[in-house]
Amino acid sequence: MTGTARRRLAAPTLAMLPRIADSLSFLYAEAVRIVQDDTGVCAQVESPKGVDRVNLPTAALACILLGPGTSITQPAMATIARHGTSLVCVGAGGVRSYAGIMPASLTTHWLEKQVRAWADDQTRLQVAIRMYEMRFGVGTAPAGATLAKLRGLEGQRIKALYRMLATKHGIKRFKRNYDPDSWDSQDSINKAMSGANSCMYGVVHAAVLALGCSPALGFIHNGTQMSFVYDVADLYKARVTIPLAFSLHASADPEREARRRLREEFRALKLLPQIVADIQTLLDPESTPATAGDRSVDVVHLWDPHLGPLPAGVNYGVDSFDAYDSFDLQVE
Repeated sequence: MTGTARRRLAAPTLAMLPRIADSLSFLYAEAVRIVQDDTGVCAQVESPKGVDRVNLPTAALACILLGPGTSITQPAMATIARHGTSLVCVGAGGVRSYAGIMPASLTTHWLEKQVRAWADDQTRLQVAIRMYEMRFGVGTAPAGATLAKLRGLEGQRIKALYRMLATKHGIKRFKRNYDPDSWDSQDSINKAMSGANSCMYGVVHAAVLALGCSPALGFIHNGTQMSFVYDVADLYKARVTIPLAFSLHASADPEREARRRLREEFRALKLLPQIVADIQTLLDPESTPATAGDRSVDVVHLWDPHLGPLPAGVNYGVDSFDAYDSFDLQVE
């Protein structure tokens, strides 16, 4: 088989690509070179025996986290983008999320819903209330609650969760601390929690990008390009990353163990499909699960405030100047 034939076989079609909700969660890469070969994308790993190649199932991944020492070629990035897989640049161990790359073929359907909900103070508050009730139960938000009230209630619940988990694992005292500048001096729980949260941010970032939403338009967080990512990730911390971190209080390598265990949690809890469905419910409570995470390319249309969406690729010009009889056309 020639190289051209192999490349054609490796080229994806829309029918071949899985939905984001069906994808594997994330792959963390560090100190490797990611390249495109004749059959797909692979990671080149240097070893004492030479350079080993590991094929990456990019079409089945929701997100690739690019850690320190990782380089990637333009052909590999183009293939990953065609597959609809998000690339997120992160710090060592997955801590800190710096930037993400969004495929250009995405529909703006959910972005438009996000912008409409975000731009109005009342609908923005309603989304924030839905976020709170997703975390702590329907009806737990007091009637007429403000964001300040919700923040106070959330803080009380999280402190109570810390106390309960500390008692469960025999820990006398715990204080949440996240300081990247003094990372090595932190205890195992804080390291595990920060590492797990960062991976969670990467996966949520991938889900947000896969839906075509803006990571910057948050409903509770504000002022950063990751605001909406932080909003959505907070929905799962009390259920996933916080208990996971406390369970690793005696781990010798809490960051690495947190990443490994988090991948297992994503599979066991089917969390990625849940993230996609939850984002859609937050932005449009009337949405149906049948449309969740569809990667199909929407047909580009034109906006009209009175007629609604109009087909693109159509010349709407008139055939003659007869339609402009009411205008005074002057030729100088």
